[in-house]
Amino acid sequence: MFGNGEGAGGSWWIILVYIGLFAVLYFLLIRPNSKKKKKEQEMRNNIAIGDEITTIGGIQGRIIALKEDEDAFVIETGPDRTKMKFKKWAISSVDTVKDIPAPTKEDKLKELQEKREAKKAAKQAAKEEKEAQKNNQ
Repeated sequence: MFGNGEGAGGSWWIILVYIGLFAVLYFLLIRPNSKKKKKEQEMRNNIAIGDEITTIGGIQGRIIALKEDEDAFVIETGPDRTKMKFKKWAISSVDTVKDIPAPTKEDKLKELQEKREAKKAAKQAAKEEKEAQKNNQ
């Protein structure tokens, strides 16, 4: 049909190029954006009374009330203690620094031991499976 002997074989390369292009776009554009949105949603769900926040409009204040039924919160701003109500999606950043305890050496050792035990159990299970297959043959 085309006269060059490729026929339908050449179309596979085009399909592979499109698949590769989609994969690159996914890993460079879509995935980082979804991770960012997930992190922002987690931040908004973890706000607490007393947190210092900044809204998307640049208003800074301290949260004095949470209204879970309305998915909103009330902040207090400035020296005159003005109160304003916002939706949670309006939070740009939480400025309160929360202390997260650093993992101790004991915690790290315990986690490492658990990983080693899981690895040993997986190896043992694979070994038993091989022996079972050998016996069945």
